[in-house]
Formats: sequence, structure tokens, C-alpha cells
Amino acid sequence: MPDTVVEIAAAVRAGQLTARAATEAALARVAERDQRIGAFQVVRTAAALAEADAVDQRSDRATLPLAGVPIAIKDNVPVSGEPMRVGSAGSDPTAQESDHEIVRRLRGAGAVIVGLTRVPELCVFGATDSTFGITRNPWDVDRTPGGSSGGSAAAVSAGMVAAAHGNDGMGSIRIPAACCGLVGLKPGLGVVPALGNGSWFGMAENGSLATTVADCALVLSVMAGRPELAETADPGRLRIAVSTRNPLAGVPVEASWAAGARDTADALRDAGHAVRRADPPYGQRIGPSAIVRWTAGTELEARLLADRTLLETRIRRHAALGRLALRAGLPKPRGRERWQRRAEAFFAGHDVLITPTLARSPIPAIAWSERGWLANVVADTRYAPFPAPWNLAGWPALALPAGVGADGMPRSVQLVARPGGEALLLSVAAQLESLRPWPRTAPDYAPD
Repeated sequence: MPDTVVEIAAAVRAGQLTARAATEAALARVAERDQRIGAFQVVRTAAALAEADAVDQRSDRATLPLAGVPIAIKDNVPVSGEPMRVGSAGSDPTAQESDHEIVRRLRGAGAVIVGLTRVPELCVFGATDSTFGITRNPWDVDRTPGGSSGGSAAAVSAGMVAAAHGNDGMGSIRIPAACCGLVGLKPGLGVVPALGNGSWFGMAENGSLATTVADCALVLSVMAGRPELAETADPGRLRIAVSTRNPLAGVPVEASWAAGARDTADALRDAGHAVRRADPPYGQRIGPSAIVRWTAGTELEARLLADRTLLETRIRRHAALGRLALRAGLPKPRGRERWQRRAEAFFAGHDVLITPTLARSPIPAIAWSERGWLANVVADTRYAPFPAPWNLAGWPALALPAGVGADGMPRSVQLVARPGGEALLLSVAAQLESLRPWPRTAPDYAPD
């Protein structure tokens, strides 16, 4: 049975595999594996099989880029016929009446939506647990798969589906990708239709998680409506900066995570790129600017709930901070604009930046929803400080596997490029994949 997005779609287009058979296989893996992992909020068994049958009957099946590919959708975008719970007891349990635009595009390209994946409440924090349960990392079930796209990452890493949708407002694609040994791309502003309701004031973007660069690129190309993104090219000779400096002053980066970034830079140097050590000019104003958007965006999301009195204590406090920010007339554009100008100046001398994706391995898979707001913020910022600056900037960034540490957990690097650099990041990632291939799933779930 083909097991990558590219292989499944090619086999269905050629008539060598039916969409129903591909979907039945995915649903069987979900049934076998998800009781241990807890990746899915909803499994659409009957609906997915009906969708697969419809794909098999389509007259244009031979042209569909995602023909018959089973895909999971993060449970914070509308999927028609299913409730959108956003990890919250206060959400409306009635079914959505229509698809989000990215779901419409995926279905139009022949994908089959097998289920909706779990998230932390309102997608705020970097571990995936909520009133609906704890999602666990397939590499080590005592650790989190990250958040907020942790359910999507866990489903892909456990081989239940070949790819999944995610979105990323403070690292919520790249953090789970790093925790679970996957490729995850957060596109820049405006490349893929966003979430709506302000998307955390322009910080949150929809993107893709997969086990290979080609799969990540293909799914992203469909969501973006840009087929050219599916074709990775030779990146040529690039000017690459490598930095292991934590954006948060005084917070250490664990040695093996820093080594992963340096080793990746060495591989690119050996491939002919010009590589040098250079630290982005993060500055101390990035944090407050991002936090204001993060909290204020959460308050706007909370206003859409059916019953916000059911919010977890940590989310109530987070939203309360956002409410104060909104009353003060925040956020202002100048915080983002200042950082964008500094980043532009830095990238005048570089084409791609490499950093660790995380500062340390994933935190425990526990009921973080029962812990205080400060405990959650401290845990998240200590282990995952690198992604958020690029949400504030609105620039594309990609998480890529970079080996396995002595603790048995995957290591990951973050690649960043200036606006419009999605194709460049995918090309560099594909080059690294050819130089240093990685385990495509967690060890217990390797394909036969």
C-alpha cells in the first residue's frame, strides 16, 4: 500500500488504488492506534468512506493532485457536517454548515477528510490537552506532541494519515512538527486563506504537516491554490545564517538542540552554500508585541463561544489580559513594523536563517489545562521560544527533522526566509532531506 501523499495520489490517479481502499486503510490505522495516542476529536468513518466513493466516481480523478489521499483537519476550522469544538467545553456542539476555504480546496483536489484532530482550548498553549483528553506523542507517550496542532502531528507521526492540516499563531505547526519528527511549514501572510476573526491580528496562518518535504509541499500548494509550490527546485548557492541564540535572553538552549542546528548548517556548507554564524536582532520588544496579539486574539475567540463561562481557568486569565489590551487600544502596528524592519536589514545579507526549532525536548503529556496560567506560559516559553518571532513578522518558516537525540526524541531545525520565500524553504528542505534522510514516523509506527 502506498504510504506517502505523493504515492497515494499517483496510485489513485492511475487506477492502481481506489480512494476507498486508501481511506479504509487509514481508518483501520486510526482504530488500531488512536486509543493510545488520542489524536482525533472526531473520526468521520461513514462520511469519509462516502467521500472516498465520490472521488472514485469523479470524471476528473486522473487530474486530481490529492486524489484519494486521507487527510486530517485541525479542529479549529469549519468542516461541514461536523462540530468545531476548538478544544473547549464552551464551544457550540452543533454541526458546521459549510467548509472553510482550505477544506473546500482540499476536497476539490480529491482529498478525503478522515477526521478532526484535537487541540488545546482555543489553540492557546504548546501542549495538546483539554476537557476532551490528553494527546500523546507517538515517539514517547509520556511526552506531549506539542501544540496547538498536536493532534494533527500525532496522527501523522503515528502513521494514521500521511499528512494533516495545521495552523500556527505562535509556533503551532512548527512546535508539533519538531516534537514529532515531521516537516511543518507556516507560510507567510496571505499565502493561504487564514482563520478569520483577525487570526490573532495577522499572526496565525494555515499550513501543512507531513513526513516528507514533497508531501508537505503538495498539500500546501493545494491550500494556497499555487500548484508551483509542489515542485521543489535546486536552491542554488545561498547565503545562510545559523543562530542558536535564544530569542528570550537568559533562557538556555539544550546542547543537542543547538548541535542539530550547527550540524544542519555544516551539511549545507558541504553542499556548497555560504554559511556563517549570525544572530537575528530580536530585541526585547518582540515579546510584548507578540503577547499582546496572542492574548487579545484569544479574547476575540472567546467572544465567539456559546458559553465562555466554561473556559478553563488558564484561558480565562489569558483572555482577561487580552481584554485589557483591547481596552487600551492595543495592539498597535508599530511593534510588528519595527521588528519587520530589523529582520529585513538582517536578511539583506542572508537568504535563509537556521535556528533550532525548540530549546529542549517536549514537555510531559499531562493535564496542563488543570495548571495555572503562569505555569503554562513558563513551560511553553522554556521549551519553544524560537518560532514566535516569525509569527510576529508574518514571514514563512519551516520545521525540519534534524536527527534523534540521546533521549530518543527527534531533533528539529527551523528554516526562515523573507516574505515570498515558501518555495525557497521547501527547496532547501528537500536538499537536506536528500543529504540526511530521517525516520518518517515514530519508531513503533514505521510503515511496512
